[in-house]
Amino acid sequence: MAENAEVHTLRGSANDRFKKSAESFLPGALCIAVVAHFGLFNFFPELTASDVSFGVEEFEAIELPPEVEIPPPPEQISRPAVPVVAATELEEDITIAPTTFEENPVENLPPPPSDEARLGDQPVFTPMTVRPEIKDRRAALRIVERNYPKLLKDAGIGGKVNVWVFIDASGAVQNAQVQQSSGNSALDDAALKSAKEFTFTPALNRDKRVPVWISIPITFAVVS
Repeated sequence: MAENAEVHTLRGSANDRFKKSAESFLPGALCIAVVAHFGLFNFFPELTASDVSFGVEEFEAIELPPEVEIPPPPEQISRPAVPVVAATELEEDITIAPTTFEENPVENLPPPPSDEARLGDQPVFTPMTVRPEIKDRRAALRIVERNYPKLLKDAGIGGKVNVWVFIDASGAVQNAQVQQSSGNSALDDAALKSAKEFTFTPALNRDKRVPVWISIPITFAVVS
């Protein structure tokens, strides 16, 4: 019992000594705390609030262009239900109609032109004893088929054109004119173009080569 009382007395005296010493340190600690807070507020960077305000922009009215009415697509051109192959025809008789002295008396016939250039301007009667012939009929058919307008060929449109052809003394075609139209200008032009690419044997009047006009029928046709 005596020992416990002595220990309690020692603890009580130590606590008293701490309280007394703390009273002497308290004013200094308060001063240090005040100086520390003052320095913290004085030297700390200044805080500023960002501008978060917003405004409403004015909207400008835009006039829309008028609506454009789109026309409907054109109707599709009808095509042949079955594919067709182009075919051309050159008649065997490529000369002008036969001329007889009974129907054309000699005294009524005009004299043949002496100038070949003038002779080739317009179709005129030219005497001959041997008619000119196409040298290569297969090549002539290929020429006609090549010049057949594609749009007309695909649509199955054909026709026959009678063409006047002026052939010089060497057998070359120098001029061509439509004698009887097919009714289609594109076919007429194709026939003239084809005729100018043909080559002939020279025409003869007795034993002399002569320039002549002849009539050639050219047919454009399609077959199924």
